[in-house]
Amino acid sequence: MVITRTGRNAGIGTMPPTKATKQWGNGKPMAEMVKSTTSSGPTATEGTAISRFFRATEIDTRLLGMIGALVIIWIGFHIITGGLFLTPRNLWNLSVQTTDIAIMTTGMVLIIVTRNIDLSVGSVLGLCGMIMGVTQAKILPDLIGFDSQFTWLITLMVGLVAGALIGSFQGAIIAFLNVPSFIVTLGGLLVWRGATWLVTSGQTVAPMDQTFRIMGGGAEGSIGATWSWIVGIVACLFVIGSIVNSRRQRKRFGFPRRPIWAEYFLSALSCFLILGAVWIANSYYWPINIAKKYAETNGIPWPETGLDIPYGIAVPVLIAIVTGIIMTFIATRLRFGRYVFAIGGNPEAAELAGIKTRWVTVRIFALMGILAAIAAAISTARLNAATNSQGTLDELYTIAAAVIGGTSLAGGTGTIAGAMLGALVMQSLQSGMVLAHVDTPLQSVVVGAVLVVAVWLDTVYRSRAK
Repeated sequence: MVITRTGRNAGIGTMPPTKATKQWGNGKPMAEMVKSTTSSGPTATEGTAISRFFRATEIDTRLLGMIGALVIIWIGFHIITGGLFLTPRNLWNLSVQTTDIAIMTTGMVLIIVTRNIDLSVGSVLGLCGMIMGVTQAKILPDLIGFDSQFTWLITLMVGLVAGALIGSFQGAIIAFLNVPSFIVTLGGLLVWRGATWLVTSGQTVAPMDQTFRIMGGGAEGSIGATWSWIVGIVACLFVIGSIVNSRRQRKRFGFPRRPIWAEYFLSALSCFLILGAVWIANSYYWPINIAKKYAETNGIPWPETGLDIPYGIAVPVLIAIVTGIIMTFIATRLRFGRYVFAIGGNPEAAELAGIKTRWVTVRIFALMGILAAIAAAISTARLNAATNSQGTLDELYTIAAAVIGGTSLAGGTGTIAGAMLGALVMQSLQSGMVLAHVDTPLQSVVVGAVLVVAVWLDTVYRSRAK
């Protein structure tokens, strides 16, 4: 048996490569004989132009299918709502509203990949939000004053520690006491929701620190047009640099490389999408009242035509994007991420291979608690208050987003990007139905139906892949 490699393709044959084009009785080379006996023409062997394009660019067809579904949803709601959906204002608000679930679903992917589940993330969000609200509104003013510049930082750290402790506690019970994650987190859903009420006896805590509110978005929580373009350009350079570095690494280790035209195409497409998103964010302007107040405060004369001040990219959106990048790096580049997928693929084999599966489980749930605390900070800052109802049903939307994004409930498979895109799909459905004046009970019916269909499609896809 001789293994040969020609260009990008590797082949396995039973003769040396010098004899691969041996002439047969009909005068045709062996390669042509194989082609003629296995297909009716070059289209069947080489595939269609579309399939060759996807192979060359290595675009995930499932992810592309989700993007196609998202586009259909957007266009459909834009028509139904009479042109209200695909506007800079609604798309900007949609991006901000997606951040809570998008951040938490990045952690839910790792939990589901390891064949676990976390039903408590909504309650953990509510409890961490209430703890942060009480910290900055009632505790810190007595210790460091009302206008301390460290209030937001201390508050955020307290919330992150609380989330990590809650997640670690649940993970330890699951890992070392062998209690199923479904039961532990179902109990956590009730316990942490009750604890949220007990912290303030059901009272709402407001207002939040001015600097802390930046994490919630709004006029104060966006970076403006100039910085948005700067961020967009930096993101484009980062994408191009990543593609170039990937090509170098493939060449270094002898792996197949994409055609050069595919590299150019991916770079151009990525930059187009990034700069397009920045342009949309900069096309949404402050309300007149806020703009007038800003002009008066800064001594800017008010023109007759008004003052157009772009929002730019919202701070919570930047937090969600950075979180997604970090979680992708953890899942794909670190040893911890490889352990997570190894456990999801075969827990017994992973343990026999020397992976400390119990401690990996604890760390995953601790990470989930931290992500819930980050989402709580954004939610509390956006509401400018900590309420007892924060995070209600968020656990269901988080799980749904992960599953719609391609994470298998059977474990072992899932991507961070797909899950975050799933969160955008879920929020798009909710936002569109609100603009279309769909009743709340019917909204729940639609979301539930979409989740069931998504799981069914995932099952069909995996059965065909086998």
